[in-house]
Amino acid sequence: MTDSASTGAARTRRYEDILVVTLDHPPVNALSAAVRRDLSAAIQSAQTDNQVRAILLVGAGRNFIAGADIREFGKPPQQPLLPDVCNQIEASAKPVVAALHGAALGGGLEIALAAHYRVALASAKLGLPEVNLGLLPGAGGTQRAPRLMGAAAAVDLMLSGKPLSAEAALNAGLVDTLATEDDPLDAGLAYTRQLLALNAGARRTRDATAALADRQAALAAVDAAAERVAATARGLFSPARIVEAVRAAIEQPFEEGLRTERALFLQCIDSPQRAALVHAFFAERDTAKIPELKEARARRLERVGIVGGGTMGAGIAVAVLDAGLPVVMVEQDDAALGRGRARVEQVYDLLVKKGRIDAGERAARLARFSGATRYDALGDADLIIEAVFEDMAVKQTVFAQLDRVAKPGAVLATNTSYLDVDRIAAATRGPADVLGLHFFSPANIMKLLEVVVGKDTAPDTVATGFELAKRLRKIPVRAGVCDGFIGNRILAVHRQAADMMMEDGASPYDIDAAVRAFGYPMGPYQMADLAGGDIGWATRKRRAATRDPALRYVQIPDRLCERGWFGQKTGRGFYLYPDGARQGTPDPEVLAIIDEERRRAGVTPRPYTQDDILRRYLAAMINEAANVLHQGIALRPSDVDVVFLSGYGFPRYRGGPTHYADSVGLDSVLADIRGFAEEDPAFWKPSPLLVQLAESGRNFASLNQAA
Repeated sequence: MTDSASTGAARTRRYEDILVVTLDHPPVNALSAAVRRDLSAAIQSAQTDNQVRAILLVGAGRNFIAGADIREFGKPPQQPLLPDVCNQIEASAKPVVAALHGAALGGGLEIALAAHYRVALASAKLGLPEVNLGLLPGAGGTQRAPRLMGAAAAVDLMLSGKPLSAEAALNAGLVDTLATEDDPLDAGLAYTRQLLALNAGARRTRDATAALADRQAALAAVDAAAERVAATARGLFSPARIVEAVRAAIEQPFEEGLRTERALFLQCIDSPQRAALVHAFFAERDTAKIPELKEARARRLERVGIVGGGTMGAGIAVAVLDAGLPVVMVEQDDAALGRGRARVEQVYDLLVKKGRIDAGERAARLARFSGATRYDALGDADLIIEAVFEDMAVKQTVFAQLDRVAKPGAVLATNTSYLDVDRIAAATRGPADVLGLHFFSPANIMKLLEVVVGKDTAPDTVATGFELAKRLRKIPVRAGVCDGFIGNRILAVHRQAADMMMEDGASPYDIDAAVRAFGYPMGPYQMADLAGGDIGWATRKRRAATRDPALRYVQIPDRLCERGWFGQKTGRGFYLYPDGARQGTPDPEVLAIIDEERRRAGVTPRPYTQDDILRRYLAAMINEAANVLHQGIALRPSDVDVVFLSGYGFPRYRGGPTHYADSVGLDSVLADIRGFAEEDPAFWKPSPLLVQLAESGRNFASLNQAA
């Protein structure tokens, strides 16, 4: 080894006749302009250094290269561009070896594909996740990956956005060998020395032919992918361009394929979807920027108690067990506890059946689960989550018991969807220890967690809620106290807008179709049938005494519930579900009930176009989002977007309600609301914040920057 070394984002040191280029750009070795510049300079200088026979690329820290530098998103590109650096690596006259560990993602994997040889440590994760940001691999990835792993595997890698393990990458042909060493430098040097001993020269990926030798099969794979994208990636822009780029790898010479890839990449860059998906990416990162985390740290969090073993309690238990924490579940009697345990076991049985975990892992997780029928069993818990029936009196009774048995400093959380967290906290002597943790069903799958902060909730209690979300790998959003918090409060308003359209002439099936066409996986009436109509009915009855008499009340959903038509679980709701079907079919009897209700209400039905439906549905959503922000229930518009993207099916490629509103123009949204107010001024009241922003020429995004 020589002592000569360089510094910088890609530092060099020569080990005998191997030049090691270490990419060192904390925390994840993202491909910043400095990394690209220093890497390019190192490759160039090695070409004329007679003491260098081979070049080894390694990453410092935990990763090879985790992808693009997100700090450069939206800024003018700086030279050298990544495609040029990749081409320079591939053109090297001396063999270039990439030693992969940790993340080798996006542009990081494109660097590795441009290298001549690849060795992977067991920790390596290789992926091309650009589709998640509305992009495609734009530095040769769509041309090189198919040449190494075949068209079918390459297009799957890019369309899924999910990484491969080192072993899977070896089997796919993406890497040449697996290292036995634990250190990437040791592994890379050992492999490079083997290659030099064999007099292995530069081996360019662009020249690889074996994986695409069966041209007919490769084109058939691309055609199948195109059909799949058309069927499943409805409304998305970049997946179809990915398929086009892979087709170019089969049909065009390499240089021409690179030009095709670049043109398609630039189309993606210019797409509004790319801006929306990037917004969503940053919005999720920003939810943890809350005042409480600046002044407090989370409390100890090693043991969790759960009160209630119903669907929600069992789902929360699974989420906590999956995070490696022990859980004690309390139910009112042995029979209820047995049902709760059975629900937890059922989830794990299904995971074993699907091959997601093995029987040993199932046993290990269930070994952390225990149950009891007395509240005293919760005495050692650091955090207790109540997940009982959505009734204020019931929850207050539970919290009075928790106040009796919880140890000092334990955090008490309610999993309420709507109820006043401050009233629940008032049942205890320590409201500073109480917060809301609104999980979304199924709780072990859904990523969103609304952390509801009461007027007396202590900062370290809030920090503990966010720490739990981190352990559970959920996306936490801070919410203030009001009926429904962020998501369900806004949902109630745009569902009311839908109900009014239904009474005025649009069928529930027309409304669902319009909302699906916008990009939602299902419409509001399909969702109501899935959740259970009795849930909303109970909420409506609870609110009846405080309902504003000036607001129109549509009784159609109540008529269905009075007949016991609660949706999928009863075989019919707004739709029919014969023989336990998961997919509903329109019900003529529902349409007859709607007609009868129109006559009772004195409504003459009128036609609604898809555009009419969406303008009202989205305007109601956006207007109530503005009210939620105006009242401080949400800290920033992007938090509202995260709630709807992660918990309510809002299409990610549209960025969320406030990002979408900015894209169409707040003045346009406000004009719609004022127009609708001519028919119904009680419901269509423009939010003061929306008026203020629209009339001053500002947008919701300006509030994200200020938060």
